[in-house]
Parts: sequence; C-alpha cells; structure tokens
Amino acid sequence: MLKKLQQLKAIMAYKNSENLGDIAILKSELFGTKVSPKVASKLQPVVGYYPAIDLNLLSQYPQGTFGREYANYMETNQLKPLNISPELVDVAKRNLFALRYLVTHDIFHVLLDFDTTYAGEIGVLAFAATQNYSKSLQIGLCLASLLYPILAPQQIKAIFVNLEKGRELGKKADFLLGYRFEDH
Repeated sequence: MLKKLQQLKAIMAYKNSENLGDIAILKSELFGTKVSPKVASKLQPVVGYYPAIDLNLLSQYPQGTFGREYANYMETNQLKPLNISPELVDVAKRNLFALRYLVTHDIFHVLLDFDTTYAGEIGVLAFAATQNYSKSLQIGLCLASLLYPILAPQQIKAIFVNLEKGRELGKKADFLLGYRFEDH
C-alpha cells in the first residue's frame, strides 16, 4: 500500500511535466501493466530502442511517406511525440511494453487511419487488444466499449464501426508492437 501511495505521489509530481510520457509511464507502473512471456519475447527487437522523433524533419519528407503523414497527423491534432524525463528513463526501461505501446499509439492512429475522437481511440484500442499485447488493454477495451458511447453519444455508430474495424485489422496484421517504425 505504501508503494502505491508513493507511486501516486510521483504521478502528481509529474502532472505538469513537459515530457508527455512521464504520467503515462508512471500510471503503467501504478497499475502493474504486464505482458505475457510470449509478448515479451516478441518485443526483443525494441529493447533499449527509444529514438527521438523530430517532427520538423519528418514534415520535410515527401508527401505520402509514412514520416510525413505521421508529422502531419501530429501537427493537425496538436500532439507531440512521447518523451520521458531523464530521471524516469529507468522506470520506462523496466516496463518495455508500456514504453513501446505509448510510443506507438499515435503511429497506430496513422497506420490504421483512426482519428483522435472517441471512435478513433476505440479503433486503436480494439486493434491493440486483438493483437493480445496485454490483458490490461483487453480490460480497457471492455470499459471503453461501455463508457465511450455514454461520453460521446453522437459518435455511437462510429464507435461500434471502429470497434469492429480495429478488431478485424488486429486479426489480420502481424505483431506490430515490436516493429521499429521510427526507422522509417
């Protein structure tokens, strides 16, 4: 219990951090996000892999390239790539799954063609849950399936369409979490 209180205190201390990954990685620690040994073995290609993403550079890539599309998506949605404070790097490395999922979340939005609405978010979540990255994502998908229609009733149809689309894409695609998208 004391450890959980310390983790909550750490989350509160980082709530105004400019490093967008700080709170997310600390929340993963708090909730004890885990992956199966099978998923952990598939993540071996990205152990220690956490390159900086330069949106200015990517925005100069040719139209239609993945890098340019990602930069456009981030700019359009006023998002910044995930970054983590130097003092939390060890926490992030300890939870490779959480780090990798956080880094690739917006990449998946671009690859899967889901926007940032509740309907778009559930599509990405359905994809990740169907890829069996973590039980916590499957639980999150169940909760989102119940809550998102309440939070965004005007998106109900799109939420359920994207829920199904995300699941279908998750079944068809190879395991993507261990892919080094940042190299492209």
